[in-house]
Amino acid sequence: MTKINSNGIITAEHVTKTYQSDKGAELTVLDNIDFTLHEGEVVAILGRSGAGKSTLLRILAGLVPASKGSVEYRGKQLDGPNPGVALVFQSFALMPWLTVKDNVELGLQARGVPKKEREKLSLAAIDAIGLDGFESAYPKELSGGMRQRVGIARALVLKPDALFMDEPFSALDVLTAENLRQEVLKVWSEEAGSVKSVLIVTHNIEEAVEMADRVLVLDSHPGRVIADVPINLDRPRDKQSDLFQSCVDYLYSILTGQRDSEDIRRRLQTKVRNRQAVRDSVRDEETAERNLPDATPGGLAGLADVMVNQPNGMDLADLAAKLSFEVDDLFPLIDAGLMLGIFQADNGHVRLTDQGRAWHDADILESKEMFSHMLMDHVPLIRIIDRALKNSDDKSLHGSLILDLLRAHHSDKEAVQQFDTAITWGRYGELFDYDADDDRLTLDPENHTE
Repeated sequence: MTKINSNGIITAEHVTKTYQSDKGAELTVLDNIDFTLHEGEVVAILGRSGAGKSTLLRILAGLVPASKGSVEYRGKQLDGPNPGVALVFQSFALMPWLTVKDNVELGLQARGVPKKEREKLSLAAIDAIGLDGFESAYPKELSGGMRQRVGIARALVLKPDALFMDEPFSALDVLTAENLRQEVLKVWSEEAGSVKSVLIVTHNIEEAVEMADRVLVLDSHPGRVIADVPINLDRPRDKQSDLFQSCVDYLYSILTGQRDSEDIRRRLQTKVRNRQAVRDSVRDEETAERNLPDATPGGLAGLADVMVNQPNGMDLADLAAKLSFEVDDLFPLIDAGLMLGIFQADNGHVRLTDQGRAWHDADILESKEMFSHMLMDHVPLIRIIDRALKNSDDKSLHGSLILDLLRAHHSDKEAVQQFDTAITWGRYGELFDYDADDDRLTLDPENHTE
């Protein structure tokens, strides 16, 4: 539900920004921008490269002065850093020699907050963004998604009026980014008394529609406001709904200058048919919720390489000792091998099957082909993706469609693991590929036969 009211936190009037090129020519990056950020709203600044999105964000934050025009915070003109803003950057910007807790406390320390109060506030922010238990970890010990959580916690701990985010998810894989978007919206909603509004720079149209109450669209060279589009969708937003997709299509038409409503309608119909293809495939797979173990084809090949010289097989405990693994570490590989028919197991004794031995002995092309057949024979989720791709008009789908399907049967964490494993297996079997930047699944050229 929207929380927007008429109180303006930050107002820009006639903001223009120019730079001098190396040859002395004047380059206009932003031209005559008018904008107000209100309390209780999430606004996305959307535009192509060269639109001046990040420059506008920095001007509103008081980090870069406008060449012309003015910026006010709570009715007072800025002449330096905006005191009501905290920033989250794409590059995480963490101090590698500081722990998570120390990184989060940096801004508080700069403000002279006493040590006990800093500790209380930082621990609360760390807990709110899902990093409880990692307070003493260093950035090098964290994944990209966790490092960005630290950056968000560092901003939230300052309890800013406005949280500014400059393409904060673009350096992350698509699934981690999706989880973090939801975390930010959750924290923003729960922290309504402190974080009044969020301003996010993005080039991702779906991200803008998913997060924002309003999307400010900038043209390029120079950056000018060409649209200010309200997103009147209830939260949480269904990315598969026709309303969501129509918003995406409308913003796309603005960015590309294509105002042809018939073109928009055709693309919307294509997306609807693609979603229906997924649903139809799922209905045909009664065992679609069967879990995929967290194992890679490379790991399976390595284990088969060990087992090929053990014609009578090995006890699992002996196998673990031979590999210097814990028995628990082997379970995902064994489970995957059992699922695909590569291994057999009886009372803790594991051996390579004839199929597994043939797969091990095959050359790389034969092994990929055999693996694809094993997937299609034994893995319902792979069949779902394969069938949905073949039924779609352009042999491609948004990965988020499959992820949403998995969330119907799994927790978010499990859904992400299932999706990652399916992508890894499908790629190895040359059934389909996945572009994380575009969140796009595509049928492999070798798999276009019906």
